[in-house]
Amino acid sequence: MTKKQKKLLIRVIVGCILLAAVFITEKLTEWNNWIYLILYLIPYFITGWDVLYKCIKGILRGDFLDEAFLMTLATIGALIISEYPEAVFVMVFYQIGELFQSLAVERSRKSISALMDIRPDSATVLRDGAEEEVLPEEVVPGDTVIVRPGEKIPVDGEILSGTSALDAKALTGESVPIDVKPGDSVVSGSINMNGILKITAKKTYGESSVAKILSLVENSSFNKAKSENFITKFAKYYTPAVVVGALLLAIIPSIVTGEPKTWIYRALIFLVVSCPCALVISVPLSFFGGIGGASTKGILIKGANFLEAVNNTSTVVFDKTGTLTTGTFKVTEVHPADGFDKDSLLKYASSAEFYSNHPIAISLKEAAASSAAEPQDAKEISGFGIEAIVDGKQVLCGNHKLMDSNNIAFKKLTKGGTVVYTAVDGKYAGAVVIEDTVKPTSAQALKELKELGVSKTVMLTGDRREAAESVNAKLGLSEIHYELLPEDKVAVMDKMCTQKDKKGTVIFVGDGINDAPVLTRADVGIAMGALGSDAAIEAADMVIMDDDPSKIALAIKISKKTRRIVVENVVFALAAKLAVLVLAALGLADMWIGVLADVGVAVLAILNAMRNLKVK
Repeated sequence: MTKKQKKLLIRVIVGCILLAAVFITEKLTEWNNWIYLILYLIPYFITGWDVLYKCIKGILRGDFLDEAFLMTLATIGALIISEYPEAVFVMVFYQIGELFQSLAVERSRKSISALMDIRPDSATVLRDGAEEEVLPEEVVPGDTVIVRPGEKIPVDGEILSGTSALDAKALTGESVPIDVKPGDSVVSGSINMNGILKITAKKTYGESSVAKILSLVENSSFNKAKSENFITKFAKYYTPAVVVGALLLAIIPSIVTGEPKTWIYRALIFLVVSCPCALVISVPLSFFGGIGGASTKGILIKGANFLEAVNNTSTVVFDKTGTLTTGTFKVTEVHPADGFDKDSLLKYASSAEFYSNHPIAISLKEAAASSAAEPQDAKEISGFGIEAIVDGKQVLCGNHKLMDSNNIAFKKLTKGGTVVYTAVDGKYAGAVVIEDTVKPTSAQALKELKELGVSKTVMLTGDRREAAESVNAKLGLSEIHYELLPEDKVAVMDKMCTQKDKKGTVIFVGDGINDAPVLTRADVGIAMGALGSDAAIEAADMVIMDDDPSKIALAIKISKKTRRIVVENVVFALAAKLAVLVLAALGLADMWIGVLADVGVAVLAILNAMRNLKVK
């Protein structure tokens, strides 16, 4: 509990004790009515002085039609007609409801507090050979930052020296530590678990991942969902209508029946029951809880409007490389020709590519392991491949055009990936197929999306037809579009989002680096694996902080759960209040029941909204 919450709890407890004491005293004694009024006013003011103060401030500002005004009007009215215990009881239970509300909001904020903890307090920088502790904002690109075990990495950078494991759970939602070594890129907010790291700063703190993530989460409340906007507008007109209704209920039947006290009392019950706090707090709290719960799983949502929008997702469009696939190449097939085996073929191909840092060359060297040898001579033939001397033999390594241009008889392969052909001393040695591998969770992600009612899954890629069809054969998407330029992707997305028969939300999922134009065109743009990607955090409406496509389905599940809780709260609150209002108008409900209907409904609605904090 905060200090303010503890003070309110103490006031409520003291108010309850004094109310009970005065109530018992009233039953056991026969004092003057004014004495009882003074005695009841003590717990009344102790418990509700802040409500009265808020009401007076609102009246002076001309903006007073809120819950504080309703509670003040109802309790003062009860005091005027000598219903002293009811007046104090209304104020006490209203404050109990406010305390529950405050605790619920505090708990939902704590669900994001772990994310807020990624903010580093300081940075140790090596300047002129000496360590200097500075604020993260004072680190400039090029600085050497020293991060010891248990410390947070203050800015994005690259490891100069040292090895360690990084805890990035607050960023990605994944509990498995990330092993890092010299040359690896690291992002701010990660916690160094062991080993001393020296890091070259690549960005200022303001441009770093941690700063952008914190800004995103802190500003998420500004983008309200339609349901929240509806409740806000509803309360704006609802409260004046309630006051007018209560006045009519007090005046008209009093004139007709000649029993003003009876009908004023019923009107006061009407005011108490009609307090809209159950709706006003539980609906925003449901969305806030959904955003907070998602953040603990590494899903950052820029606003409740985007969380609500994905509830009705009909189409999910994926970029291929880095989204459905890993973006890293691996040797998937080795086809040696007669006279060669797999090991010798990989040795010649990887040795020819020994000096290249191209992803395809790296995958060849990884597959060959230790057999790759430094060539005696190597030269690149632009658009064809490489010619090299390996162990005194001429090796040609490249595409089919390289084989054709050197009159090498070879067997052409039609594969989804990149095919690297190799010839040794003019003789065809075989072919190696290298593919961008599909992520382990991509197939499961697509299956979960279909189970959630997503009717169409689409892939957009600039890759060749064979590569696109190879990925689709493993995943089974509804549509694929290949050999697309960036502007072609935008055109396809525009068409999907504006088609006349569109029935639901269209989501685009990209890696966030080169997909920013398409992310902004979609109804909801989701950036995948966006650690360190400025473009992703700027352009996307949601950011999934690791590479797991299954988090898309999880985001939709959170949205559906949030929507369900909101509907439950609205229907329950309105139905319960309407029932008690009818009973009150008929004289079948007293002030005690009215208070229970108001505070009880609010507490139950808040507890229901808090379920959204837990994400499985």
